[in-house]
Amino acid sequence: MAKPSTVFVCTSCGSQTRQFFGRCSGCGSWNTLVEQKAAPAADNRRRRPVVEPVEGAGSGQPRRSEPIQAVGERPLQRLSSGYGELDRVLGGGLVPGSLVLVGGDPGIGKSTLLLQSACSMAGRASVLYVSAEESAQQVKLRWRRLAQSGLGDPAGDPEVGADFQLLAETDLELVLQELEALRPAVAIIDSIQALHDAELGSAPGSVAQVRDCAAALARIAKRQDTALLLVGHVTKEGALAGPKVLEHLVDAVLTFEGDRFASHRLLRAVKNRFGATHELGVFEMRDRGLAEVTNPSELFLGGDEPSAGTATIVACEGTRPLVVELQALVSTTSYASPRRSATGIAANRLHQILAVLEKHLGLPLSRFDCYLAVAGGLEVEEPAADLGVAAAVVASYRDLTLPPGTVLVGELGLGGQLRPVGQLELRLQEAARLGFTRAVVPKGSGLAKAAAGLGLQLLEAGGVAEALVAALGVNPADDRA
Repeated sequence: MAKPSTVFVCTSCGSQTRQFFGRCSGCGSWNTLVEQKAAPAADNRRRRPVVEPVEGAGSGQPRRSEPIQAVGERPLQRLSSGYGELDRVLGGGLVPGSLVLVGGDPGIGKSTLLLQSACSMAGRASVLYVSAEESAQQVKLRWRRLAQSGLGDPAGDPEVGADFQLLAETDLELVLQELEALRPAVAIIDSIQALHDAELGSAPGSVAQVRDCAAALARIAKRQDTALLLVGHVTKEGALAGPKVLEHLVDAVLTFEGDRFASHRLLRAVKNRFGATHELGVFEMRDRGLAEVTNPSELFLGGDEPSAGTATIVACEGTRPLVVELQALVSTTSYASPRRSATGIAANRLHQILAVLEKHLGLPLSRFDCYLAVAGGLEVEEPAADLGVAAAVVASYRDLTLPPGTVLVGELGLGGQLRPVGQLELRLQEAARLGFTRAVVPKGSGLAKAAAGLGLQLLEAGGVAEALVAALGVNPADDRA
């Protein structure tokens, strides 16, 4: 069989060439040529489409389309992964025929998470686990360790796994044949960049190989209603073998994050055609696998003893409220330009809040270094954390301690006003559940009765100065504070 020809396509301008060059001759970009299959030669003979006359329609009416009202509906039946945190991020479970891409840095725990889920689903559905990076013996050793710990198999019996099929193979053609023969309900490919198509001359993990293998797997998964989970590693550039190459091919993109020096792992939904995006699942890496964290707010809270420069906020990740501690340090600078450092908060957001505090409270923060960090390594992107950031910075600058049991929720405008935030009642319920007694929120929330029923003292403020006075008990603009 003759090997099909390939071409090199520029990802910037789309120009094609038969030979690889470091620089594109069309647009001049460097390292943008990727190998792809050459399109077959077009047939010059014009072919008329096959149409059938339709009663009441013109002669050119296509026969395969139908009115949208006539399209049959099929109930959406999800398959639980066996883990509530993973189901939350997926939107309730796996959808038959869907493609889910799980991306993350190498060694973060993607294979462990999917192997545990495969063990949990094996008793309720047929599962095929394709290991393209490890041998079958290595996967079985991990499976037995997870089963004995009780994290991988709820029954805790390492011999349970009749519906769990394992295939250690890197050839795409053999994987497709196995999927066609078994027709499993769930298939896991670990990982997509380790598979290779023999018809392509490029190395496994290249853009052409990843796209071609993912497209072939997607076609068979859609045809036989197999829920397909693909593992994709993220390189230092974050694009070549990871989610950025396959985002348009899959139905859901999950990112597995975590600091390698910390034990917790965060699972986020970046794209989801069958559920909400920006949901968050929290896991803890233990010596025998990943365990769910059912109360993640306690993970991101500090110690019981309050200290100067700390404030507590309630952030929302999708539909999940998280009580998070913010830490700020303001110190006299030794340089002409003060340093600004933020961990877990966007640096531009910190600069904006510091400018508002200096403008409307008269604090000379431009002569001080400012460091801000979110406890636990969580990334907080929503503006509802603005008031907590401002309170932590002012508390550190004035060497003050916020009263215990106080949470702050509010968006800070450039004019110093507090703007309302969404899901405020849900945030207050989470704060009350963890024992907080005071909440500083924007004025006009209309939740005074609800807060009283939760045992919370609701302090409403219209501006940042009023909110900080209510939170700290002193006027932060007063030099005697």
